[in-house]
Amino acid sequence: MITAALMMLQVSAAPLQAVAAVEAETASVERTLDAMHAAASKADGEAYFATFTTDGRFIGTDATERWTLPEFRAYAMPYFSQGKGWTYRPVTRTVTIAAIDCRCVAWFDEVLDNDAYGTTRGSGVLRLTDDGWKIEQYVLSFPVPNDKARAVVGVIKAD
Repeated sequence: MITAALMMLQVSAAPLQAVAAVEAETASVERTLDAMHAAASKADGEAYFATFTTDGRFIGTDATERWTLPEFRAYAMPYFSQGKGWTYRPVTRTVTIAAIDCRCVAWFDEVLDNDAYGTTRGSGVLRLTDDGWKIEQYVLSFPVPNDKARAVVGVIKAD
């Protein structure tokens, strides 16, 4: 009787343990993203680039901005060395851990607030490494309201 009751408790606890594990993995991914944003805000280039994989890439808002990590480091470090960073504050974020055996790939999208640009969006992919979660790709973009899209496209085409 006691054995059956214990088995039932173990079976009913299994889904809760799985949920807790996913929440812990998600929180770990979020800590990496938060660390990246905090380092950029403090102009801490070493901490900022430590959040990326060595073969990571940063895709900026301009169509020409598809940087490998060394290229982005060369662009950003002169600013960071002058104490000039950038501050994007996460407003909302959704993280998904890939449902594969290794649980080693995550993707996310986040709405950010920036003093100069207002509402922006970040999205990308992280990979679990021996050193924890690292950003494989980060994409920064400007969300354009649908009712303003034609005007924005017109300005871009005019260039």
